Amino acid sequence: MLVRYWMSQPVIHISPQDSMQKAIAVMKEKHIRLLPVVDEKQKLKGVVSDRDLKRASASDATSLDVHELLYLISKIKVADIMTREVVTVHLDWTVEEAADTLLTHKISGAPVVDDEGRLCGIITQTDLFKATLYITGLKKRGFHLALVLEDTPGSIMEIVSVIRQFGGRMASILSTYERAPDGYRNVYLRFTNVSRDRIDELIAIMKEKAKLRYMVDHRENKRVLFDNH
Repeated sequence: MLVRYWMSQPVIHISPQDSMQKAIAVMKEKHIRLLPVVDEKQKLKGVVSDRDLKRASASDATSLDVHELLYLISKIKVADIMTREVVTVHLDWTVEEAADTLLTHKISGAPVVDDEGRLCGIITQTDLFKATLYITGLKKRGFHLALVLEDTPGSIMEIVSVIRQFGGRMASILSTYERAPDGYRNVYLRFTNVSRDRIDELIAIMKEKAKLRYMVDHRENKRVLFDNH
């Protein structure tokens, strides 16, 4: 799940020599809040945000009339107002690394660059949300089963084999030690193709092998919290 497969492209960008007026027009027309600035070789030089635009004009706005303000923004260059220290994401980072970067810096998106610093795309929270949906298999609209499983070799495969005995097909298997008791792990399974007439039978077998937390039937929008959740 590399960033290159989930980033948005092509990217709307602007040159350092373009005017502030053009930057305002592009951001308004395209309904964007972050505009990468690149040179003739497509190397990232900075970014212009709506905050940069407001900051550049705020000090003069109260003392200028409309015509003077329009003249001012037509003469100011993007290079004069852009943010040069840019948080970027590499083309070959994983989406998890990208999400961690956005979260750490408390930003909603970042330009994506290659080894030479060339602009390749942009990754946003929306792109990461989409990736998450596909990683977890939610779009398959099957079953989601959460359980606490003893952390021993082959324990997950034993559970998966039960699902396969019922004709199930795995959409995703996620596991974490976070918030799990010592010696156990939390496991989240998404699977399809199990007949809803037999799901109770499957759950009965699962209860003998693991501590179940909850189950969601995404197609029917039904949810079950087990007593030991």
